[in-house]
Amino acid sequence: MGTGEQIVTVGGVLLGALTTQVAAYLLERSRNRYQLLTRWDDKKIDAYSEYVDAVKMRIAACVRLYEVREGIREDHRPLVELREDVAEVGRRWGSAFERVMLLGGDDAIEAGHELNSTVSEIVWQAGGQITGTLGEWRERHRTAFRQINLFHEAARADLGIQGNVTGEKHPERDLLLPPPRQPSREG
Repeated sequence: MGTGEQIVTVGGVLLGALTTQVAAYLLERSRNRYQLLTRWDDKKIDAYSEYVDAVKMRIAACVRLYEVREGIREDHRPLVELREDVAEVGRRWGSAFERVMLLGGDDAIEAGHELNSTVSEIVWQAGGQITGTLGEWRERHRTAFRQINLFHEAARADLGIQGNVTGEKHPERDLLLPPPRQPSREG
């Protein structure tokens, strides 16, 4: 084997080694990027689900306060404790929304702001800071749950999840309400 052939052989070996190194580097870089993306996705999923859970807990606490305050429901606890419950879940809700603000996509954050506005009206009506009829109370709830669905849509889009939670395959649903009360027959 001549010197020229040896140089070509050594060049081929060096080119193969260099190609292997470049391929390994690119593969490792791609894997690291993927891990970074999925790490943030996991945190976003946690933030989004924690926020929706906190919103629903806040609404549920408001329902208890409103129904007791309006005489629709009886509760052994005084109004002051029910107001404290609303304040406590409000703190959890605030922390959860802060995580959405830190990690969420623009559309999810905007959907959260819209939802927060409606939930604030529910809180205010439950506490008596604003007045309204039972029909207005229920309409605020309908709006809040439509906005929760819009938040879900924005969160899913931000996470790259296909499909929708609304639309033709998922018709809009109304509030689940108890049947009207029947007058009691005491006699």
